[in-house]
Amino acid sequence: MKELTLIGRVEKVDLPQLLANGVSAKIDTGADVSSICVHRIDRVDDVISVIFFGPESKHYDGNSHVFHPKQYTVTRISNSFGHKEDRYKVKLKINIKNKLISGTFTLADRSAKLYPIIIGRSLLHNKFIVDVSKGTPLKLEEKARKPKLRQKPVYLRKRNK
Repeated sequence: MKELTLIGRVEKVDLPQLLANGVSAKIDTGADVSSICVHRIDRVDDVISVIFFGPESKHYDGNSHVFHPKQYTVTRISNSFGHKEDRYKVKLKINIKNKLISGTFTLADRSAKLYPIIIGRSLLHNKFIVDVSKGTPLKLEEKARKPKLRQKPVYLRKRNK
């Protein structure tokens, strides 16, 4: 039986193909598929050019990464709210806790999210065990976001007549 590597709820990962090191990735056992933040996707004929992360990210370099038809697929994703959308899916090398793995990632605009990468179950399976008390979460950033998250959504707020 393979020995599983212990990881926490957030880990720093490296993406050698993107020359991105120390990227905070949220470990999400509720997600089947992994996802990575993209700033822009251009499609010409059947070739896609992808700019990862965004100008506000320290990992943004503005470089386009080209994927040919056999290097990507299109998949339909359903989020936790039941909203469905089509996304491109590519394979990328990712280094987590000194394990270099080829993982499948959907491409999504995660610029409004705290963590630019989500690691889902399909990448974790038979490689890692998750202990949510471990890892390297962005605690100050998470704490700063909590007041916004505690606000009632507009549709639940009481209106004065």
